[in-house]
Amino acid sequence: MPPARRFDLVLRAASVLVDGRFRPADIGVSGGRITAISASPLEGMDVIALADDEVLIPGLVDSHVHVNEPGRTEWEGFASATRAAAAGGVTTIIDMPLNSIPATVTVEALATKRASAASQAMVDVGFWGGAVPQNLGTLERLHHAGVFGFKAFLAPSGVDEFEHLDAAQLETALEEIAEFGGLLIVHAEDPAVLDAHANSGGVGYGRFVDSRPDEAETTAIERVIAGVRRTGARAHILHLSSALALPALRAARADGLPITVETCPHYLTFAAERIPDAATQFKCCPPIRSDANRDALWQALLDGDIDIVVTDHSPSTAALKFAHGGDFGLAWGGIAGLQVGLAAVWTEAHARGIPLERVLGWMSTGPADLVGLPGKGRIAVGAAADLVAFAPDEAFTVHTEALQHRNPVSAYDGAILHGVVRRTWLAGNPVSTAPDATPHGRLIAAGR
Repeated sequence: MPPARRFDLVLRAASVLVDGRFRPADIGVSGGRITAISASPLEGMDVIALADDEVLIPGLVDSHVHVNEPGRTEWEGFASATRAAAAGGVTTIIDMPLNSIPATVTVEALATKRASAASQAMVDVGFWGGAVPQNLGTLERLHHAGVFGFKAFLAPSGVDEFEHLDAAQLETALEEIAEFGGLLIVHAEDPAVLDAHANSGGVGYGRFVDSRPDEAETTAIERVIAGVRRTGARAHILHLSSALALPALRAARADGLPITVETCPHYLTFAAERIPDAATQFKCCPPIRSDANRDALWQALLDGDIDIVVTDHSPSTAALKFAHGGDFGLAWGGIAGLQVGLAAVWTEAHARGIPLERVLGWMSTGPADLVGLPGKGRIAVGAAADLVAFAPDEAFTVHTEALQHRNPVSAYDGAILHGVVRRTWLAGNPVSTAPDATPHGRLIAAGR
C-alpha cells in the first residue's frame, strides 16, 4: 500500500462549509490551494484542529472597499485596511477607484495604486477602474490592465477628481463597455431628484433622509436598466438602500438583463428611526432608511433579488466625520465597517432565523463570482486556501479604538455582535494583524 499523502497543512473541524452545507471534514492544503477534502483524517506537516465552538468557513471577498491610498492615506491606507479585513475574516478586497489621488481612471494611475499596495497588503487586493467623463473612449486599456470593472457615479461623488456621468455619458460608457465584455458598477442616485429635495441640513437624521429620497435611487436605477436594455452591457447596482427599486430590478432580471445588485451591512443592521440626533457616524449615501425598508431588503436577499452583501467600507478622519456640530448636511458621508461586516450581518441574520451558510453565500461565494474569481470564496478542491476559523456564537462589543481601521470612527461603536474571527489563513498561511507582521497578500487582476 502506498504511503499516505502528506499535506503542507491540514485543518480539521466538526463543521466545515462545503457545497453550501456544514459537515465534518479534514481540509488538506498544498502549495497554497485546497487539494483534498476528506471525511477521514489526513496527514500534514502541520495539523490544526479547530475548537468545538469554531466552524471553518471560506475567506470573505469584499468587492466594495475604499482604501483611499495614495492621496488620502490619513483616511485609511492599505496597511490598516488589509489588517482590518483579515481581522474580520475577509481575505480578498477589491479597492474602489476613489477617494485616492490619483483616482484609478488611467493605466498610469492603476500602476500608482498597485505600487502603493504591493508591500503592505495582508490579504489579496484587486482594483476597480473608474468611468468618468474624461476617460470615456479609453476604458478598454484599463480593462486589459486588469481592473475588475468600472465604477460610475450618476450624481456628484463628493470629490473633484472623480466626476459623475450624465445621462448621455452613461449611455456612452455602457456602449463602450459592452464592446469588450466589461462590467459597469453604478452608484445610482439621480442628481435632479437630489437637487429638488436639497434642504438646509441639521442634526436630525430625518432631514438628511428627506434630502436623498427613495426616488433618487429608483429614477437612477431605471436609467441604468434602460441603458442595459439598449446596449446589452453588464451592470451592477452598488449599495442598494431603497427597497422601492426592487420591482424594477426584478422585472429587468426576469427579462434576462445582465444586472446584479448588492446591499451593505449597515442597511441590513440599522434603521432610520433609531439614529440619534447629531450621530453623523451613521451618515452614508444613499442613506439608511426605515425599519420596514430594512425588512424588505432582507426578504429580497432571501428571494434572490439582491445577490451579494459587501461593506462599502468608506472611512474618513474623525475631524471630517464629526465636524460642524453633528450637522448631517455638512458631515462627510461613509461608514467604516470592513472588520465587523460579517459579524453585523450574521447577528441580524441569526435573529431572523437565517442560517450562516446563506450569509456566507452572500458575502464570500457571491462576490467572488461577481468579479470572476471562481477559485475564491468557497472551500473546494482547487480553490485558494483562504480560510477562516469562526466562532458564530461568541459575542463581543465593538469598540472603535480597538479596531484595525486607521481612524476610530464607526457606526457600530458599542454594538453587541455575535461571531468572532479567531484565525485567518491566506493561501494556507496564517495572517497576523500585528502592525509589524510581514505582509503576504498578493495583487490580483481580472482574467489572470
